Amino acid sequence: MPSAPGFSPKSLAFLRALKRNNDRAWFHARRDDYERHVRAPITAIVEHLRADFATFAPDLVADPKVSLFRPWRDTRFSEDKSPLKTNVAAVFPNRVLGRMRGAGLYFEVAPTSVWIGGGVYAPDRTQLLAIREHIAANRARLHRIVHAKAFAAIGGLKGDRLTRVPRGFPADHPAADYLMYKQWLGAREEPAEFAVRPDFYAQLVSTTKALLPLIRFLNEPLIDKQSRRALDG
Repeated sequence: MPSAPGFSPKSLAFLRALKRNNDRAWFHARRDDYERHVRAPITAIVEHLRADFATFAPDLVADPKVSLFRPWRDTRFSEDKSPLKTNVAAVFPNRVLGRMRGAGLYFEVAPTSVWIGGGVYAPDRTQLLAIREHIAANRARLHRIVHAKAFAAIGGLKGDRLTRVPRGFPADHPAADYLMYKQWLGAREEPAEFAVRPDFYAQLVSTTKALLPLIRFLNEPLIDKQSRRALDG
């Protein structure tokens, strides 16, 4: 296996220049630089993770065809008509649930920051209820997960919250604090220069390992629900 992949100062320089010149013609004139300094490094990271996930996260998919995002923004329903994303990112979904469903891992490198996180960001109503019922029945397990040393070191549990316990659960439920979340996330944010550190890949792996218990906990009821639906069908 080759040495661990990562980004270079030229990767950040390109993203920062793109932010100043978010224009199709500018990008097309520099497409080779994008492929060399941005697309190639993140592809190498995803491929390296595919090999490493086999040893500690076989439930997550790392595949350039699945994990990588196109550089073009969908501007159809946005007031911001800038054509290009100014970050580069990858997502690693659960292999049973698929991309953008359930809990997964995500990281991005932007002109001013690096974000590495995992969990559930935008569950639909059915998923939200399934996760809350799972939390209500397994509060002690979730508490141990989010208070584990490695998870606490990246900032603990994050996500948008309701102002009161959701309908269907008593206000004094032992898991009330966790039930009020609408998202369940763990994440670390670092300055952009973090991406060019020699240990960036090692840090990405260690953060993934810290996030895995939460990701797996949140996916349990969703995988179970999907399996039962498949049997019924």
